[in-house]
Amino acid sequence: MQHQDASIYIALISVHGLIRGENLELGRDADTGGQTLYVVELAHALAARDDVARVDLFTRLVEDPGVSSDYARPIENLGNGARIVRVEAGPPGYLPKEQLWDHLDAFADNMLGFLRDQDERPQLIHSHYADAGYVGARLTAQLGVPLVHTGHSLGRVKRQRLLASGVKQEAIDARYNMDRRINAEEETLAAAALVITSTTQEIEEQYGLYDHYQPERMSVIPPGTDLQRFRPPDGAEQRTPMNQQIGRFLHQPSKPMILALSRPDERKNIATLIEAYGESEELQRVANLVIVAGNRDDIRELDAGAQQVLTDILILIDLYDLYGRVAYPKHHSAAEVPILYQLTAASRGVFINPALTEPFGLTLIEAAASGLPIVATEDGGPIDIVKHCNNGILIDPLDTKDITKALLKVLSDRGRWRQYAHNGVDGVKQHYSWPAHAESYMQAVAPLLEQVEPPPRAPVTRRPLLYHDRAIFSDLDQNLLGDPEALADFIRVIRENRKCTSFGIATGRRLDSALTTMRRYGIPRPDVLITGLGTEIFYAPQLTRDHAWARYLDHLWYPRRVRDALTDLPGIKRQPRTEQSRFKVSFYIDPEHAPGLEEIASLLHQADLHVQLNLSFGQFLDVVPARASKGLALRYVADQWGIPLEHCLAAGGSGADEDMMRGNTLAVVVANRHNEELSQLTDTEGIYFAKAPYAAGIMEAIEHYHFFDACQVPRADD
Repeated sequence: MQHQDASIYIALISVHGLIRGENLELGRDADTGGQTLYVVELAHALAARDDVARVDLFTRLVEDPGVSSDYARPIENLGNGARIVRVEAGPPGYLPKEQLWDHLDAFADNMLGFLRDQDERPQLIHSHYADAGYVGARLTAQLGVPLVHTGHSLGRVKRQRLLASGVKQEAIDARYNMDRRINAEEETLAAAALVITSTTQEIEEQYGLYDHYQPERMSVIPPGTDLQRFRPPDGAEQRTPMNQQIGRFLHQPSKPMILALSRPDERKNIATLIEAYGESEELQRVANLVIVAGNRDDIRELDAGAQQVLTDILILIDLYDLYGRVAYPKHHSAAEVPILYQLTAASRGVFINPALTEPFGLTLIEAAASGLPIVATEDGGPIDIVKHCNNGILIDPLDTKDITKALLKVLSDRGRWRQYAHNGVDGVKQHYSWPAHAESYMQAVAPLLEQVEPPPRAPVTRRPLLYHDRAIFSDLDQNLLGDPEALADFIRVIRENRKCTSFGIATGRRLDSALTTMRRYGIPRPDVLITGLGTEIFYAPQLTRDHAWARYLDHLWYPRRVRDALTDLPGIKRQPRTEQSRFKVSFYIDPEHAPGLEEIASLLHQADLHVQLNLSFGQFLDVVPARASKGLALRYVADQWGIPLEHCLAAGGSGADEDMMRGNTLAVVVANRHNEELSQLTDTEGIYFAKAPYAAGIMEAIEHYHFFDACQVPRADD
């Protein structure tokens, strides 16, 4: 249902993991943890408000016999105006987040298609994690609505920790696609109108590592917890299968429990907790240890990291001979998580989170709401939680004696235990309930909602037959020039199919330069001419400029500051005035003497410039507004004309063409391509690499895709 007086439609994006409305498989793998629970509960909390009409949570559709069929349902209604919308992206099977990068453009295209089909756009997009940030940054540019982002974890922080642990840089980048992740995070921070974090430390110590660090755009809003699910014990927990499952491990099941609940992840530091317990006879005498580390049938079938953690757990239990004092159940459902807290609270036990680092610590809030004192790592979220709730003790997670001392301090003092338990319940109600979170959230986004502008719409009038069934977009220099005979064949085919196919050229040249070149080579005037790397759009027959697109690109564009930032760099020289335009600042670049592209981008980001860099043929560097690219311009034109991206053939050969060819377009890379600049596309599904160069390569792709076989000529009254 929709609230009668509400008008706000919010789109949440969380691409990876297994997300559904009930019985979330938390701990199944590294991608199905607290973030999946957070976004589902956030959707519920926002949709429950009277000022919110609808919340859609967009995630990836998964058809895989190895997972539940729930994840293949395109739409799942959560009630009260909230839905999960599952979007196709890449192969149907389940993929870890590190393998999704090549499919995010398709996710963005399909999500935008869904929004277009329902003829309703959100007033706000909220992305979660780096992959969703990449999608959100593209959609905020295409829809003209503000982007809110929550990182959950950050690539630069993870890279630092992995390097500190001895993992080589090459191995990190290969396994985690870290360069792409960090680049996406930088782009997201540049595009986001608001970044929501869980703690102040997250802003200062984690986001502070980024070039686009802008603390004035960041707001601390701690996650909430479901107080109906997480509440103090009432006796019913004693009659549950989980109580029996834990009891079968223990010689004295009535003793207080020390509960650790997390994914089997090395960073959760479970091994150090077992060492602290194993080295303390007093701790073993007063309490049992309960370790709930994900779900497993066969440890050998888990990923390498989880295998190692669980193997270490078993080895340490055996080393310290802790049988009968440690429980480590193999399975638990999401519905049994509250029961685990209640059983521990009923035993007058304690919940411990000994993680090496903890961005927030949702389990600590859940435990506190359940009347359970906490012991937690002195890092990130736990600092704020203990400060607000005064319900536990912070510890050095690498100091076994410090862990032991804190646990005994809580377990051995009944008065302290009762006070911590009482404080935790009250503190969560005051600071960490979902209604409180949603209220703070809406206050933070209110100024953004007032600034929402409609997306650009081209006001030009076009010939009726221009609304074609499909379109071909090609670069000029790299594709159409170089082989006169192939060009003549291509022009002939275009003319033969002009009744059903629009023809577009997307070039880095200025309009005058492009027209001169086209006349010289006898290239007919296209239906649309995208110039200056997507910064200008002109329509046939009179080369009418799209002023709506120009106004749209002007957002946060400061060309003089771009020139000032780069002019004095070694190996970089400004191109002649004839190659500059309103939305393009162009340089010659000598790669042997100039800084690397990443360093140049960092300099511009640090200057608070929201731009895109385009390197072509290893010698031309163009800086354009963040909202400008050939790919975004192509999508804008296709949307204006009502042509599905699946009916658009995009042909390119240099780095500036890359985003035209990603996503849902039919794509061809001609054989005379610039290999280094397009190297990332070689393994991308759905991109055809032609054996022939120049226009012959496009002709080859037309045949490969059977492009004209289903071409439909529009009726005169269309």
